[in-house]
Amino acid sequence: MMPLEPVVLSFGAVLLLGLGFGSGPCNIACLPYLGPVFVATGSGPRNAWRILLPFTAGRLTGYTLLGTGAGLLGLIVQEWIAAPWVRWLLGAATVVVALSLLWRRRHRGGGCVTDPASATPTRVAPPEIRMTNGVATGASPGATSGQAQALLPGGLFLMGAGMALNPCAPLTTVILAAATSGSASAGLLLGFGFGSGAVLVPTLVFALGVAHFGQQLTQHMNRWGSALEHASVGLLLLMGMGTALGWIAP
Repeated sequence: MMPLEPVVLSFGAVLLLGLGFGSGPCNIACLPYLGPVFVATGSGPRNAWRILLPFTAGRLTGYTLLGTGAGLLGLIVQEWIAAPWVRWLLGAATVVVALSLLWRRRHRGGGCVTDPASATPTRVAPPEIRMTNGVATGASPGATSGQAQALLPGGLFLMGAGMALNPCAPLTTVILAAATSGSASAGLLLGFGFGSGAVLVPTLVFALGVAHFGQQLTQHMNRWGSALEHASVGLLLLMGMGTALGWIAP
């Protein structure tokens, strides 16, 4: 193996590098995957953490593991993340999220879609959120809906990890710096620092902007709520299959 040219980056440098990446390309890359989830669930800013927490945890875990692995294995990691399995992971996770949303809707009962049509508009979107939050309290879906609830965070976590494992120019620089450090602990700090910066801005954008838009869209288009949810799930399925097959590059 050719000796690596030394690349030295501090924790602060990779944090700023992650902030720059997260402020631009990352938001664009995440939007087609996370946007439909917010529209399908109608989750507003108060409940956005239920979607963003597992997704962000997956991304942060992915970046940290990449840095740690690079410190141990060097440029082998760069070749490893360029393999097709990375897009298969992201594609499969996206399909899992789509199916869990579809499963949740199917076992929710459907009354909250048809009955509120004649009621006041303000009660249309909240039942979706409250029923989602209150599944564990003994609502009608029972254990089956609880399984769907458990499936969604897991899919979001794997989706976030798949996003993190996709190579990009800033991440390549971090991996090279971690590899030339020759230390797993140094690589872990570099990966964690880059990931912390990369997830900060997108988390704020999605928690305050996209979540609010998804909630408003659900409330103001309640008559087409079912169609919106099905369209969002369909878009996620297309994104997942397209990513897995290499037609869509995140």
